[in-house]
Amino acid sequence: MSFKDHFSRQAADYAKFRPRYPHELFEYLGGIAPSRHLAWDCGTGNGQAAVGLASVFDHVLATDASEKQITNAEPHERVKYRVAPAENSGIDSGAIDLIMVAQALHWFYLDRFYAEARRVLKPSGILTASAYNLLTIEPAIDEIVNRFYHEVVGPFWPPERKLVEQFGDLPFPFREVDPPKFKMTKQWNLDHLIGYLRTWSSTQRFIAAKESDPLEEITDELSDAWGDPQQIRDVGWPLSLRIGRKPQNGGL
Repeated sequence: MSFKDHFSRQAADYAKFRPRYPHELFEYLGGIAPSRHLAWDCGTGNGQAAVGLASVFDHVLATDASEKQITNAEPHERVKYRVAPAENSGIDSGAIDLIMVAQALHWFYLDRFYAEARRVLKPSGILTASAYNLLTIEPAIDEIVNRFYHEVVGPFWPPERKLVEQFGDLPFPFREVDPPKFKMTKQWNLDHLIGYLRTWSSTQRFIAAKESDPLEEITDELSDAWGDPQQIRDVGWPLSLRIGRKPQNGGL
């Protein structure tokens, strides 16, 4: 079974430019897990969520099907990284207190992954999946980014990307928990924003298909809207969360 690899090519930039999850999210997750012994960050990418989990869990297993992502992942003494698909983790049955899938659930073969999650979770263990879509900075900049998303690179998004936009409608066969609201924030200059837009899978697919850089179509507009390129602006991404608990008897 092959995995859907849209990020190995830009793994180093992915590690550099992707936003980080708020510490309050990990404290909340540690508080609802049956214990704080072992968490699994599935589809870890550059390891941002894994390191966040390590701030509240004793041990974290972090897996990704992309060897390049794992190579670029952020090291941490309580995080053990390895290459493995989401659907066949190699983790012992009933070992995991909490599984986190950060901005990755839409890439998985869901039926197989959910079966794997049920297998490795402890009774009352937690599965949490997070997703974020378009950022917000200020209206003039947001309008350009939104147009880039929908019109310039829109035709090059993998079909699974639609599942981020419809995250609340994804199948989720666990007893759901209603979480608080969380938001990711960064302070960026213009180069940071452009670097982030370059990590999008649609941007990379555009470049591969057309052998040209789609960001050239909006760079001048972004520069005009941003002003001084070194000016630091607040950037935000509201988080969508799906959180569910495995019943103690293992059923649904």
